[in-house]
Amino acid sequence: MNHQEPRFRRRTLSACALAALMLAAPAAALAQAWPSKPIKILVGFPPGGVADIMARTIAPLMSETLGQPVVVESRAGANGNVAADAVAKSPADGYTLALTSTGIESVNPFLFGKSAFDPDKDLAPVAATGRILLFLTTRPGLPANDVDAFVRHAKANPGKLSFGSAGSGSTPHLVGELFKQSAGIYAVHVPYRGAAPALQDLLASQIDFFFDPGISFANVRAGKLKMLAVASAQRSPLFPDVPTLAERGYKNMDYDTWFGLFAPAATPPEVRLRLNAAVNKALANEAVRNRFREVGGEATPMTPEAFKAVARKEAAVFSQLIKDRNIQAD
Repeated sequence: MNHQEPRFRRRTLSACALAALMLAAPAAALAQAWPSKPIKILVGFPPGGVADIMARTIAPLMSETLGQPVVVESRAGANGNVAADAVAKSPADGYTLALTSTGIESVNPFLFGKSAFDPDKDLAPVAATGRILLFLTTRPGLPANDVDAFVRHAKANPGKLSFGSAGSGSTPHLVGELFKQSAGIYAVHVPYRGAAPALQDLLASQIDFFFDPGISFANVRAGKLKMLAVASAQRSPLFPDVPTLAERGYKNMDYDTWFGLFAPAATPPEVRLRLNAAVNKALANEAVRNRFREVGGEATPMTPEAFKAVARKEAAVFSQLIKDRNIQAD
């Protein structure tokens, strides 16, 4: 009996190995043949916005690398959830991707509650595309020309200032709330359906400030708005004289808006790595980098694991902030 146990184990192991190979074969075949048809990118935010610009800027270069058309479609809504949900329910074959922000993992589960998909289980990160810096920008008539003067004015007028954002739970909104915490001020949040209408009301002095995701530059340069600081780890090369909030003593204020590509979770690793390489090659192109800079962004080539780590870092802060401030979706 004992002499036959090793043979039995060998047969069992051989059967298990064969089963594993049979399961892996379809994925391996897909990876070898991929891509054999157009790839679709569903953008989770409105046309003309930063996410849309990023997708349309890298798509032609991805197409050159992969040898297939890369088509960009808008699927805006629910802070990126509409596009993410569509991709989570798509075949895991690498042909349907979502370009959205890390907020689908770091914000939306805490903002919207139960969803039709679980971003952590149903989606896999493919590549970061870029980050957008957020600039503390005020209406021209506000009696403050630097951050410290702004905070003194806000403290002298508690509850009288208002700030806009692209919507409840958007990164500009959450960074505004973090700044209120760090500076010890109170201001009323006014949510908009996108950053553009918030900018229009800032120009009209209907609100007092907002954390601009890169759409006010022309107005700042024309003297129509004031830019007091940037909520990032480093100063922007576009505005080298504008300090970071950390430089002015406001801690834990390094929060950019990060965007990237996601695929269905079961997409073969080989396919995701080829997509990652194609995206990173596009991001190394100087014309792409310049286009991102024009909208206040920075191209950020990353591994999928590094991109996932960004979302986890944000979630640790934003989940508690949403709970503490009782922030709810629009």
